[in-house]
Amino acid sequence: MNEIVYIIGHKNPDTDSICSCIAYAELKKKLGVRAVPVRIGGVNRETEFVLKYFGVEAPAFLKTVKTQVSDLNIDLINPVSKDISIQTAWHIMQMNNRRILPVADENGKLLGIITLSDITENYMDTLENNILSTSGAPLRNIVETLKADLLVGSEKEFRLTGKVVVAAMMPEHMGPFLEKGDIVLIGDRKESQVRAIRSGISCLVLTCGGEADQDVLNLAKECRCVVLKTNYDTFSAARLIDQSIPVGYVMTEKNLVCFRLDNFIDSIRDRMIQTRYRSYPVVDENGFIKGFISRYHLISPRRKKVILLDHNEKSQTVDGIDEAEILGIIDHHRIGDIQTAGPVFFRNDTVGSTATLVASMYFENGIIPAKKVAGLLYAAIISDTLNLKSPTSTHVDTKMASRLAGIAEIDTDDFVGKMFQAGSVLNEMSPEEVVGYDFKDYAFGKHKIGIGQINSGSSSDAEHARAKLLDYMKRARKEKGYSFLLLMITDLVRNGSLVLYAAESASLPRAVFGRADAPDGGIFLDDVVSRKKQVVPLISNAVRSLSLP
Repeated sequence: MNEIVYIIGHKNPDTDSICSCIAYAELKKKLGVRAVPVRIGGVNRETEFVLKYFGVEAPAFLKTVKTQVSDLNIDLINPVSKDISIQTAWHIMQMNNRRILPVADENGKLLGIITLSDITENYMDTLENNILSTSGAPLRNIVETLKADLLVGSEKEFRLTGKVVVAAMMPEHMGPFLEKGDIVLIGDRKESQVRAIRSGISCLVLTCGGEADQDVLNLAKECRCVVLKTNYDTFSAARLIDQSIPVGYVMTEKNLVCFRLDNFIDSIRDRMIQTRYRSYPVVDENGFIKGFISRYHLISPRRKKVILLDHNEKSQTVDGIDEAEILGIIDHHRIGDIQTAGPVFFRNDTVGSTATLVASMYFENGIIPAKKVAGLLYAAIISDTLNLKSPTSTHVDTKMASRLAGIAEIDTDDFVGKMFQAGSVLNEMSPEEVVGYDFKDYAFGKHKIGIGQINSGSSSDAEHARAKLLDYMKRARKEKGYSFLLLMITDLVRNGSLVLYAAESASLPRAVFGRADAPDGGIFLDDVVSRKKQVVPLISNAVRSLSLP
C-alpha cells in the first residue's frame, strides 16, 4: 500500500491519545501499511515525560487533512534548461505530447515556463535579423539546430553581436551589408568567404555542405571567426537558424501563476477560474518544480486517508475531516457524530483506555510489541485509568497493563509515581495551559460544552490556583461561545475532583450538580475521577431533563 495513512488522536491529546497513535502506527507498519502517527495538538507534560522515558519522538503536528495540491495526481514533466534552443524544446514537446515545459536552474528551481504558443508566436513574429544576438543564443544551439560541424573556433571564442546575413551578392558588393559580429550564410565561393571573414564577422556558416580551403580556415582562426559546415541548403539554414534562440528568451517568467504543494484545493480552484490558463506549474516550499496541474485534476483528487484513535466526535478531531477518507476508528468513548462514506473498521469497547484496545490487537495478530512500544501502551493505560483506580478501569485493563509492564521491563511503582508527578504542576502553568491540558469539546443538543481535566497530587495547589482559573474560564466561555465550561482537577490522594465551572445560566449547573449556586463556581466531588464515565453522563442527563416539557 503506497499511500500514507495518518493515525490521528484527538485535539489537546493526553498520554493515551499520543501513545496509542504511535503504537498503532507501528502495528500497521508490521501489517504492511504505510502508517504515520500524527498529533493535532500540543504534548502535555505527563506525555513529554513518558516519551522521554522510553526514548520515543513525539508525532509530527498535522494542522489539517483538507485536500491539497499534494493530494492530486499531478502531471510530472521534467524541467529544461533556459539555455536550450526553442527547436529542442519543440522536439521534446512533440516527443512527449506536451504543450508546456517548466524551465528550471541546475538545482530544479522554477525560472519560468515555455509553451507551444510561446515558440510558434515568437518564431512567426520574428522579423529582426539580429534576434540571435539579442537573445544571447550560444554557439552550441546553432550547431545543434543546423546539424553543423564545427570547423574552426569554440564556444569561448564565439562573440555574436550582429545580425544574420545571407551572402547571395557578388564579393565586391558585400561590404555595405556586413558588420562586425554578424553571422554569414555562404556557399563555397572562396573570394566571398575571405571577404566576409575580413569584415570581422563572428561566424561563417558554409551551407549546402560547402568546403573551405585550408588558407581560408587559417584566416578564420587568425581573425577569431567561427566556421561551421551544414548540409542544409541556404534557404533552409536561414529558416532554421532562428530556432537556435534559447528558451530563456521567450519563456514566461513574470506574473507567473503557480501553486504550491501545500495549497488547498478550494483556494486554487478560485484562482483557476480567475485566470483560465490551460496548465499551472506546481512547486514545493523552496520553489522547486514538481509538475503541472489542470482543471481536470480537481475532478477526482486523492483524499487523505486517516484512522481516528481515542475519539469519534467531530468537535474533537482534525480540521478538514469531511474531505478525508476515514478508514477506521478505535475508541473507548461514547459514539459521537462522525459520519463515514461507507463501512469502516470500527472498534469500540468499554475499557479504560484506547491503549488497551491497541495492545489487544497486537496479540490478536500474533505480534509482541517492542519494548518501547509496550512501555508507551502501559503508560497510556495507567494514565487514563488513574493507575487502574478510575471507575472506567476494567479487568481487561489490569490484565493488559500487567502483561505490557513485563514486556517493557519497568519498575511500575517508581514509573507511575514519576509520571503522575510530571503531570502535576499546576503552579507552573498558566490558566490557559491548565484548562487546555486535556480538553474535549462536546455537543449536547443546542449546548456547546467544554470539559478539561488535569491531575494534581496536592489539594493546596488546586485551591491556590482556583481564583485565577475561574477568572480565565469566565472569559474563555464568553469568547469561545460555550454554554458550559468545566475543569476537573483530579486529586489522586483524596480520590476525587475539584470541578470548576463557568456557565451561561444557572439552570445547567443546578441540574448537573443539584445545587442552587451562582452560575460560576466550584465544587469538590468525592469519588469522581472520570470525565467519560462520571461527568459526561451527568451533563447528558441534565441537558435531557432541561429539554423536557
